[in-house]
Amino acid sequence: MSNTSNFRQAIREAKGQALVGPNVIANALPYVGGGLVLTALGTYGGLGVLRSNPQLFMTTFWVALIAEIALFFVASGIARQGKNGVALPLLASYSLLSGYTLSGLIFLALRTPGVGLQGIGFAALGCGVTFIAGRQIGSNLSDEDGMALTKTVQLGMIALVVVLVAQLLFSFFGGGVPSWLEIGISGIGVFLFAGAAVVDFYILPRTYRDDEYLPAALSMYLTYINLFIFILRLLIALNGRD
Repeated sequence: MSNTSNFRQAIREAKGQALVGPNVIANALPYVGGGLVLTALGTYGGLGVLRSNPQLFMTTFWVALIAEIALFFVASGIARQGKNGVALPLLASYSLLSGYTLSGLIFLALRTPGVGLQGIGFAALGCGVTFIAGRQIGSNLSDEDGMALTKTVQLGMIALVVVLVAQLLFSFFGGGVPSWLEIGISGIGVFLFAGAAVVDFYILPRTYRDDEYLPAALSMYLTYINLFIFILRLLIALNGRD
């Protein structure tokens, strides 16, 4: 799913509309896959830096995070203008940076007993299964059901952002985050982004034409990555309890 303002715009555009891009999902999927491969490469590189030079990783992490945020807004704006040739290398760079900033969570998962490589594989598999089911469900939703689910997920996303900000402030000023809070937030995140996967397959063909596959690919990529993160966070929280 794209950022909140784009999400609201997508809802308005999708409401009551017939399909404008019946093949946009199929056209976007190869780019989603390519973005995930680049993310994996970025994560691998980040893990190498983290293991060999942790201090350098923390410095480069913040640089990568700022660049990632900037690239997201620039690349998504260019993609929406239909300038695919310009947007594609920017989105590729965004995917690499996304993987680099994700490597800290992957490193923690690898070091958490009961999670490890098998937990990372489980999170990736869970995302894949969710998207297969989401495509089947979302593609067959009625307009009434699709809009109801979309609005529910939108409200949930707003609440999740508020809770995540509160969690960040708590970690800064209150010490460690309680395991029950981490479990609750992660569980809610998994639930919401699983719903977002269904919403993507309902909204995107009603919002983007077949040749607007890059914005659609970015939306699905973000949903997949966030679902993966929250599944992995949940596994870490469940296995990291005292």
